[in-house]
Amino acid sequence: AFQESDHLPGLPEYVKIVEVGPRDGLQNETVIVPTDIKIEFINQLSQTGLSVIEVTSFVSSKWVPQMADHAEVMKGIHRYPGIRYPVLTPNLQGFHRAVAAGATEISVFGAASESFCKKNINCSIEESMGKFEDVIKSARQMNIPARGYVSCALGCPYEGSITPQKVTEVSKRLYSMGCYEISLGDTTGVGTPGSMKRMLERVMKEIPPAALAVHCHDTYGQALANILTALQGHSGLYYASGSRNSKGRRSSHFRLSDELTEAHLAISFP
Repeated sequence: AFQESDHLPGLPEYVKIVEVGPRDGLQNETVIVPTDIKIEFINQLSQTGLSVIEVTSFVSSKWVPQMADHAEVMKGIHRYPGIRYPVLTPNLQGFHRAVAAGATEISVFGAASESFCKKNINCSIEESMGKFEDVIKSARQMNIPARGYVSCALGCPYEGSITPQKVTEVSKRLYSMGCYEISLGDTTGVGTPGSMKRMLERVMKEIPPAALAVHCHDTYGQALANILTALQGHSGLYYASGSRNSKGRRSSHFRLSDELTEAHLAISFP
């Protein structure tokens, strides 16, 4: 049940953090991080109280060399009781490799921008939805939970502004396919509290707040304000995730407690 924080009205007392540093935080690093370091990184994160840690991405090593050791990482980590370890699976081939490596939860990565989708996933939004549908259908048949990402929810590096309607359309399709949660990403950190509010108000007309998350980058110092906006007044929206962003600056992890509101900054490799 929703329980407001005493010190900031309209905010939940607790939020769930989805830690994506081992995947989103490392994937753009130009220097390949050794497999044993990745495994130790994840094992240490598992001892911090997190309940969800996205471990790696089962993408082609041609496109993301940093994730070439995905199977070794997945098999090498210590899985602590009560912690979920999802992996990103962009297509059916990646999904099957992930399952073979022991994955018990997966995520798919879409976008609300046609240009971003073509440059990052090498296909149109419509084509990406077809791939995701195959992945999610297979996951459901195996009782494997699936989570969906929607990039460029508050702006695109190629197209500029993205309408809340477009974000809603992509989010609704992923949710209808069977994703239990949709993470709305401010990919380049251009979002403001105003644009976050407008986008969420539109998306929440189609998707329950409890099935939504936000992923905010701090490129222009707006991440905490955007997360507060997402949480305030939306009793079901408890979720926040973060990692290093594409410009190498830090983004926020957000936690509320009885005594204090804290901003946790992701620790990244030099």
